[in-house]
Amino acid sequence: MPGRFTGRAAIVTGAARGIGAATAARLAREGAQVLLADRLPAVTDAAAAIGGRALAIDLAERGAGERLARVALDSFGRIDILVNNAGIGGSRALAESDDALIERFIDTNLTSVLRVTRAVLPHLPRPGGRIVSVSSVFGIAGVPGTTAYAVAKAGIAQLTRQLAAELGPTGILVNAVAPGVIETAMTEGHLQKDYYRRAVLEPTPLRRAAKPEEVAAVIAFLASEDASYVTGQVIGVDGGWLAGRHLPRDGE
Repeated sequence: MPGRFTGRAAIVTGAARGIGAATAARLAREGAQVLLADRLPAVTDAAAAIGGRALAIDLAERGAGERLARVALDSFGRIDILVNNAGIGGSRALAESDDALIERFIDTNLTSVLRVTRAVLPHLPRPGGRIVSVSSVFGIAGVPGTTAYAVAKAGIAQLTRQLAAELGPTGILVNAVAPGVIETAMTEGHLQKDYYRRAVLEPTPLRRAAKPEEVAAVIAFLASEDASYVTGQVIGVDGGWLAGRHLPRDGE
């Protein structure tokens, strides 16, 4: 839908690749000015490819949210949309998680989102501002061996509901997506493992992983005027994994 975001400015974190890069490209294609933020140097190339602005930054560092907001305002003069996508994978069972691992997952996947959102919030238009965050099906259903990651993503889901309740009267809408198995660099290694495919991918009713662009399409909807009466929702983009399990026939 060309022009849906004309005149609007967006920040997309974790935008060097995967869901973040696809979301930034989708918003730009529909007219938005986009600031792509990521700690990976590849964010520069991702931004150049769509005519956006790049910021190489570790969002887990204190003050990163304020710096991100300042760069967006200096670049575009406004911030209309915040997409909280940055995060890391590779968690473990709690018994196998030392303090450093727990802190890394909580700091990167949850605390940084709180700080970035807090820093950007004063600059979002009222009404009209949009916050869309990336949670996970692992933050909704229990999946063994992913404790710190799952807890952080569950925090994103609750943050979405909390902010929707707080900010609704101002006209700022807050939603999230909960992706299932997506073909990204984070899942590439897992998808090669027979156990992972049998445990997570094969039970998915649609029987496949999603492309990052399929998640980006839902994020773009939530950031648009088409979702003007949608807030506080965590929408599964998971091929039906949360709704029910595919039961293979004999021999499958």
